[in-house]
Amino acid sequence: MSSLLRLARPGIFNKTLRLGARRFASEAQTTPQGFTLSFSAPHQVIFKSIPVTQVNVPAHTGDMGILSDHVPTIEQLNPGVVEVIKADGNKKFFISGGFLTMHPNSALSINAVEAFELSNFSLEAVNRELTESQSRLSSAKNDAEKAAAEVEVQLYESLQYALKNN
Repeated sequence: MSSLLRLARPGIFNKTLRLGARRFASEAQTTPQGFTLSFSAPHQVIFKSIPVTQVNVPAHTGDMGILSDHVPTIEQLNPGVVEVIKADGNKKFFISGGFLTMHPNSALSINAVEAFELSNFSLEAVNRELTESQSRLSSAKNDAEKAAAEVEVQLYESLQYALKNN
């Protein structure tokens, strides 16, 4: 139904979205320190309900900075850097993808496929792996090999960019 509404009356649909976004943003609850973050991967819980002031993420729709009072949202995350800004310092993690949910009560949940501190990676090792992945891509014999190599190349290019720019 909502896709039909968008086709039939895009102006009404967009106005409804804007009104809803304003309502939710004004109702969001915050802590004195900002908001709470829970960040996990299948193999570990990285943070569990810690107070943070800002979280920067590589969303599929573009890089996002999440602050307290952020509109509730669900976002797909691309490979890239998640920066967690707390009162006592910052931490940067590289994720291979995942999802983010900003709840109406100003609680942020990040579920990553893989997540490791950015400082654990070596640019030289990433460059080496990227070269090998590009070689596998160029010598792929079928669509499955090509798709797997393309995913590897994208991941290593994102990690290489993160290491050079953070």
